[in-house]
Amino acid sequence: MALMIPPVKLKWLEHLNSSWITEDSESIATREGVSVLYSKLLANKEVVLLPQQVLCLKGPQLPDFERESLSSDEQEHYLDALLGSQLALAKMVCSDSPFAAALRKRLLVLQRIFYALSNKYHDKGKVKQQQHSPDNGSGSADMHTVSERPRSSTDALIEMGVRTGLSLLFALLRQSWMMPPPPNPSGHPGGNVNLCNNVIHTAIDVVSSLPPLSLANESKIPPMGLDCLAQVTSFLKGVTMPNSGADILGRRLASELLLGLASQRGSLRYLLEWIEMGLAASAVVCSMEKSTVLQNQEGLIGYDCFMNILMQMRRSLGSSADRSQWREPLRTSDGLCSLYEASLCLFEEVCRMASDYSRTCVSPDSIQTGDSPLVSETCEVYVWGSNSSHQLVEGTQEKILQPKLAPSFADAQTIEAGQYCTFVISSDGSVRACGKGSYGRLGLGDSNNQSTLKKLTFEPHRSVKKVSSSKGSDGHTLAFTTEGEVFSWGDGDYGKLGHGNSSTQKYPKLIQGPLQGKVRALLCLAFNRKL
Repeated sequence: MALMIPPVKLKWLEHLNSSWITEDSESIATREGVSVLYSKLLANKEVVLLPQQVLCLKGPQLPDFERESLSSDEQEHYLDALLGSQLALAKMVCSDSPFAAALRKRLLVLQRIFYALSNKYHDKGKVKQQQHSPDNGSGSADMHTVSERPRSSTDALIEMGVRTGLSLLFALLRQSWMMPPPPNPSGHPGGNVNLCNNVIHTAIDVVSSLPPLSLANESKIPPMGLDCLAQVTSFLKGVTMPNSGADILGRRLASELLLGLASQRGSLRYLLEWIEMGLAASAVVCSMEKSTVLQNQEGLIGYDCFMNILMQMRRSLGSSADRSQWREPLRTSDGLCSLYEASLCLFEEVCRMASDYSRTCVSPDSIQTGDSPLVSETCEVYVWGSNSSHQLVEGTQEKILQPKLAPSFADAQTIEAGQYCTFVISSDGSVRACGKGSYGRLGLGDSNNQSTLKKLTFEPHRSVKKVSSSKGSDGHTLAFTTEGEVFSWGDGDYGKLGHGNSSTQKYPKLIQGPLQGKVRALLCLAFNRKL
């Protein structure tokens, strides 16, 4: 059998390009020619051999079929696992065949010759080729060079048109607001003001029609687009102020368009800028004289427009969020709300989202020291996979092929998936279980399957911090309490439960002896052991 080619690391040397250009590339058509050129790569140290990967012969862990009867779904699951393992092993062996090794050598030689030709004769593609070269230590510098390439005349014309168009639009809007025509007999503003407001209203319709967070990924927005967004935002901020010269409706529409852009950009920075704008505009309104006409119409925003965006943010918190604590602005008879109240509501929403996010962040130090992880009181749990023993608490025993929201786990703080069973730790430290009950693996006092979550009984009563369940066929589980104690239950073969015997234990039982109070040792056991 031919010598197998191990994994390699590529490192093309620039000063050897001329040498490779003169090589006869047609010689790679024969196995001898490929071997000669590949030996040259090794001699030049342009191909560095990496350690050979160990062939993994370990297949899936199977249950003891003589001791445990399996359903047809479980048997199908194990059969698929065996076939998948055999297929992976066959692919690995085939990839190391003499024919595959020759193909890999031929590919490496072709890559080297192509790289030499590209760098020698194709200057336009040189920068791009360097970005994809194996040894790309200066990749960031190359990217910077590409980004700073000279703009074409078409790019310059488009930018000039966009910039001048925005400047002209802003100037016309300001002029129309500053010098509006006299009101018509009906008492409504003149046509110029309506035209200005229609322009902003059209922009609002366009922004609201976009999918959520359409402007969030700024890396995919051209620099000219980001510059346009900055100009529009700056202009609208000035319009929202009561002393801007715009009419009341124009200021209201400007604040709504600003809010729509901030929500589409999805960044804390833009949301806080809108809150700052709303508070500043409200402060100016409060300082205005009480005798100002239409004073009661100042500092307002459309209620429906604001609530649509606010509810979109709240939906991101999940259906289990506590709606009783949500603040909403007071709606007027005209379908408006205070800009000041809207700013406060949005600020509270941002704080709530930040708080919920921080509670999900657990550092490794907190786990090592035994501190309880900070998580929200409610959560959303999605389940998928086999439900042959009701381990997913989804009524039927059909497979769930896509993640599905499971309301039964809504108050879970920690979830442990065992072999055809599931354990849930609640915020009060109680443990509930469902799924397959053979060998007493659920800890509910029997060997029956449990289709709904049922609470375990610990004697003496303890608050559980961590549960770790076996993934083998003869299920057993360990529970670690806040007091540093360990309970175990399930199959007891080989003394795996730690009770000094090999008996099956169908209720959680405290492990006596040297493990009592060994908090750090049990943490390592719960997080690192392989069952």
